[in-house]
Amino acid sequence: MADSNRGTGAMNRTGHFQASSRYVSALGFRWLTPLYDGLLRLGGRERTFKGRLLDQAAIQPGESVLDLGCGSGTLAIQLKQRAPTAEIVGLDGDPDILSRARCKALRAGLTIRFDRGLSWELPYPDASIDVVLSTLFFHHLDARGRCRTLAEVARVLRPQGRLHVADWGRQGSLLMRTMSFPDRLLDGVDRTADCFAGRLPVVMEEAGFVSVSETGTLDTGFGRLTFYAASKPS
Repeated sequence: MADSNRGTGAMNRTGHFQASSRYVSALGFRWLTPLYDGLLRLGGRERTFKGRLLDQAAIQPGESVLDLGCGSGTLAIQLKQRAPTAEIVGLDGDPDILSRARCKALRAGLTIRFDRGLSWELPYPDASIDVVLSTLFFHHLDARGRCRTLAEVARVLRPQGRLHVADWGRQGSLLMRTMSFPDRLLDGVDRTADCFAGRLPVVMEEAGFVSVSETGTLDTGFGRLTFYAASKPS
């Protein structure tokens, strides 16, 4: 893979990625990328769950925020509209979805930097970010990838920095298990098993995060989302 896109500012450092590094496209396959936004709007209650995560994160003026696995940029755009003085960067490994994110931000009249990079080798300095946000990303990673990614998140967060996540968790009912099954097949039953078993908080604690909590759930047309919060120790 080529170098991640880099702009100027406190959140940048020089970084290179191995040519063999792998990322997963937004819906698992590149040919599905054009359907990404429409599917989330129709069945995923996208504005609702992303707005709820932003409410939970309570971003303060001037804070630096990383949207990890930013996809087509909807969360970063919503955040910039809410907190115009926040320093927001979106990161994703998929160049096609990043092109969509940049176009959406431009249409919204917003200046947001979107970097290409890998979650387990973040191109940002130690202790340079106040808040990391992530929506529907961690279930794409295998167990090793989740561990490496959370270690990188801990590295780039400042002391007492916050991590806020919305992703698939325990489905709770037969209806939600049924609705989520196509997504599990698409992304891989083995790969997604830990998230659907509700083990993401355990992995966060193993990575050194504290005050890890499950803050709520939201039923969607694709299954039940779970919201998590965690902090880096001071």
